[in-house]
Amino acid sequence: MEAVKKVEVSFRNSVPEIPSTTYGTFSIYKYPAKFIPQVIAYILKNYARPNMKVFDPFAGYGTVGVVSRIYGCNYELWDLNPILNIIHDAAVMDEPKGFDLLTDPLKLILDIKRSDREFIPKWSNLEYWFPKEFLPVLIKAWGYVHSLEDSSIKNLLLIPLLKTTRYFSYSDEKIHKLYRSKYAKQKVQNLLKRNWNSLFFNMLEREIRLLLKKIGEYRLLKPKFVEYRIKSGVDTLETNLDDEVNILITSPPYLQAQEYIRSTKLELFWLGYDQQFIKELSRKEIPYRPVNEIEIYSKKYYRFKEAIKERHLAELYDRYFHAILRAFSILGEKVKNYMFIFVGPAKVRNIPVPIDDIVAEHLKEFGWRHEVTFIDRIVSHSMFETDVNPASGLRDSRMKTEHLVVLRRCR
Repeated sequence: MEAVKKVEVSFRNSVPEIPSTTYGTFSIYKYPAKFIPQVIAYILKNYARPNMKVFDPFAGYGTVGVVSRIYGCNYELWDLNPILNIIHDAAVMDEPKGFDLLTDPLKLILDIKRSDREFIPKWSNLEYWFPKEFLPVLIKAWGYVHSLEDSSIKNLLLIPLLKTTRYFSYSDEKIHKLYRSKYAKQKVQNLLKRNWNSLFFNMLEREIRLLLKKIGEYRLLKPKFVEYRIKSGVDTLETNLDDEVNILITSPPYLQAQEYIRSTKLELFWLGYDQQFIKELSRKEIPYRPVNEIEIYSKKYYRFKEAIKERHLAELYDRYFHAILRAFSILGEKVKNYMFIFVGPAKVRNIPVPIDDIVAEHLKEFGWRHEVTFIDRIVSHSMFETDVNPASGLRDSRMKTEHLVVLRRCR
């Protein structure tokens, strides 16, 4: 059996031009399990050339696109979650023309306060997540933003308003999933005892200025003008690429992770999506959706499946691999040079599952040669916050490493 080449690497230390994982617009909004920019930068520096086209079918935050601009690569991003558009457009925007950084953020706040526009989300649980006292201010602020015709000002306001809105809710903004924690309830009670109206607008102004600072940092990296395409609300398992791409770079959903749509449900309602649409998105999430089974060309896949005794976990395992391997098999037909698949070696009831090896074994049958798997140690992981797994009652053994599988098209 051919030996699998694995090399330890520190992506964070391999790209000195990007000072940190939170530099510039790589971290303007808290999104679960997002790529650190240095992973994509490492790939593009070592495997790509300017004007190549990069594709991410599970784009999430959109980091692949934000980094691609720095290296002059065109890109196409897909994701089920429409918040991709909002984050991406803010992350790559220029400062609005004629915008005075000292005075104009305050002018925007005054415009919101004077506005008579209103927007009420189509959400039956609105008052469960927001105290009634806060709603008139939120409805007015969102009414103003939704009425804007100037896309640059709208892009500048959406992320700050989403962050401020979540803070002024019963949701715990410190964690990704939508969760009404004890901390969040106490936070709201403390706000109600203070001049919360002023606090709301002060926070909004600070977030606008912070975003402008982040945009300025990103511009120092000298992003290039490139061609790009964003497709959100797209079902990766039911969609084909129209044109060939040079490189696929992606991090598929985790084997046992939170529901990504649920984690941004509060934001999606304020952005104007209704309950039925959000529910439909949730039904399409991997690995929770039913999928058409495929033939899987990996001995490890079957060996580890046999070790999973609980029926619902075995079903989750099956759905996950049939979904992602089917996507990579089909989408890979339009990829000319490389596929880079970034995964964590997940555990099912403390059984480690080598997702990287299973992916590489399977895709070998479709004309892909495994060149190397880079192993990077996780520095921080904010996706999970508990020490005990609530499903099993066992102490949570978190992933220590993440693996970048490098696959090259065989000629």
